[in-house]
Formats: sequence, C-alpha cells, structure tokens
Amino acid sequence: MYTPPRNHRYIGPPELRAAVRPGGEGRAIGSPADFDAWAARRPPAELDEPFTFMVDAGGLLRLAPRRSEHVACAGGAPVLGAGEVAFARRAGRWTVGEVSNQSTGYRPDPDASWPAVAAALDRAGLDRPAFFTHVLLFRLCTGCREQNTVHDLDFTCLFCGDPLPERWNADPHAP
Repeated sequence: MYTPPRNHRYIGPPELRAAVRPGGEGRAIGSPADFDAWAARRPPAELDEPFTFMVDAGGLLRLAPRRSEHVACAGGAPVLGAGEVAFARRAGRWTVGEVSNQSTGYRPDPDASWPAVAAALDRAGLDRPAFFTHVLLFRLCTGCREQNTVHDLDFTCLFCGDPLPERWNADPHAP
C-alpha cells in the first residue's frame, strides 16, 4: 500500500529541541561524491557503527554520529524520515547494511517515510534494501494519550491496556 510522504514534526522532549543550535545540523549528502567525501573523513571505527540520519523537507539525506539527537541533526525542522543507518563496503561500493525508522523524537510512520528515505539513499548513490531492515511502529493511545512502541504486533497500550490504533497516529497534532 502506498502512503505519500508526510512531514513528521518533532514530538520528543522539549528540552532536546531547546538545545538545538543553528549550524549544528547533520552533514548534507546530496550525491555519491558527497557521500564518498564524507565517508573518507570518518575514522574506520566510526564507520563500523550506525549513524543518526534524517531526510529533510527537500529530500536531502543528513548524517550525524550515532549518539546525536535526530532533532539536532534536523536543526529542529520537520523531517520526511529519520532513524539509524549502517553502511558497508561491498565489491568496492558503499551499501546500506541496515536502516531503521528508530527515532523516538519524530516517531516516523514507516510507510509514509520510506519513499523519502529510499530516494535520499538513491541520490547518495548507495545500494539499499527494499524497505527498512528494522521497523518500529509508534502509536499514541487514544485512551490515556501515552506514546507506545508496538512490539510483536500487539496493539495494546502498555500503560492502560486499551487497544492501540492500527494506523500511525504518533503525532497528536497531525491532521
């Protein structure tokens, strides 16, 4: 089922958004040359672990060290996608080994964010999987209003036991 990309607003802790500083956004990767130059400056040990990523409203991939907050990588702006990504070299080419929508600050809908993530990875010249290799399902309980991460397709609120919506609704202010 095709779900059109949507801007995901930051809905995480306000103190993390308040700590965002201008110019602290993740490294913009708009082409294979951008990615190669960025990767060449990374220490080998850093390339062995995943990176924080986001796709900005213009469809541009931005990368930051793994322990960076997504909201900082995005400069506080809405994103089309966010998560973690790990890279590998295969046959002399950079590839995406793993990619997830793991961002508790943006809680992106995997179906709505994947097309933008895939397009940004393609623009960067990276071979990639057909979908996220690890998917998180974020839901807002319509009863107690607590945020949940769905585990094992059990759509039950961890906090109050009410059923969770099957469709993405993690942003309480989204249309």
